[in-house]
Amino acid sequence: MKNITDSFVCLGYWPSAGSFGFNTDILATNPINLSVVLGVLIFFGKGVLSDLLDNRKQRILKAIRNSEELREGAIEQLEKARARLRKVEMEADRFRVNGYSEIERDKVNLINSLYTTLEQLENNKNETIHFEQQRAINQVRQRVFQQALQGALGTLNSCLNNELHLRTISANIGMFEAMKEIK
Repeated sequence: MKNITDSFVCLGYWPSAGSFGFNTDILATNPINLSVVLGVLIFFGKGVLSDLLDNRKQRILKAIRNSEELREGAIEQLEKARARLRKVEMEADRFRVNGYSEIERDKVNLINSLYTTLEQLENNKNETIHFEQQRAINQVRQRVFQQALQGALGTLNSCLNNELHLRTISANIGMFEAMKEIK
């Protein structure tokens, strides 16, 4: 290990020979070093750098063309959508106008049907009232007739005796026989 350390120590003590060494004059060495480094970089890196720049340029141009195509497609779709919107708006207006007229027609029809229904209900009401009046009149007639008949029977029963009763029956039988012979 001592040999390795000695060799590094020896490197530090090299005397500067005339051919290779460190020049500590900053003003003299930096422009030359920079020009050499830049020259090497330009000479060897020119192809690589131009390829990179060309690739980047091609990608940018391709992205621009794609963007233009997408923009044109979007403009075309926007125009189609606007045309569809105009068509839908016109159709909506037509439906609105037709809807309003149809609503008015339905309203008139509904009012007419309601008037017809009311007339029918009024007629039915009048017929029902007339029928109930006739029924009430018939019931009153029947009661009056029954009461009159019961009164007459009561009067006849109180006034008639057996002999008068038999003569009345005989007279009535005679009248029925006379009517029978006429027929």
